Amino acid sequence: MGKSSKYPSFSGGTISINGTNKATTNKQGNNIVSNYNMSDAEKKIFDYAQNSLASSLPSVNVFDEDTKKNLQSQLDAYTLNGQKLINNMYTPMIEDLKTDIASRFGNFDNSVFMDNLNSIEENRAESINNLAQDVLAKRDELINNELSQRYTYLGFLQDLQNNINSNILNYISGSQQNSSAGNDYNARAYAANQASGSTFDNYANLASGALSMMGPYGIAASAALQVAKNYV
Repeated sequence: MGKSSKYPSFSGGTISINGTNKATTNKQGNNIVSNYNMSDAEKKIFDYAQNSLASSLPSVNVFDEDTKKNLQSQLDAYTLNGQKLINNMYTPMIEDLKTDIASRFGNFDNSVFMDNLNSIEENRAESINNLAQDVLAKRDELINNELSQRYTYLGFLQDLQNNINSNILNYISGSQQNSSAGNDYNARAYAANQASGSTFDNYANLASGALSMMGPYGIAASAALQVAKNYV
């Protein structure tokens, strides 16, 4: 018969919060398995982030009709406001010019009026041209802002997932460390027990040799001592 002592069983690890197991590590067959117990709230957040990412990514750079209408409405309002500012600036200037010329010359058919009018019209044309450039820049700004908001939202969803995944890994790592500590303790205890058994074996062998030299009774005692070794 062999010794009754055997190598210790695997020691699992657990991380608990308020009495609830959050992460466990144990042995299943030949595999070491770690598991994280996700709460209902965590699962809802994780599923929302994952599903929203999956549905949003294919259309992140695609503008539907409602988005296009909204952007065009903002652009139209910007254009109308610019035109209003130009008209408010140059229309009074033209009216003042007409009043001044009429009071001085009695008619508009003169070079002074035409020269001043042409100067005002040139300035207004330049303002209109500048407005057209501003409108193009505003269009790009609106598009970039829309895309930026979408990317920010996707980044928010990604952060939600990453934070949950990070918590999961931290908890699982803790359960694995607890498991390692338990297995290290078991291994040390087993080694100490084996060392103690080896010491007994050495003394038992010496005693058995001495007893065997003491006649029939000594031989019988020696045999009994050898049997006892197998149970230490």
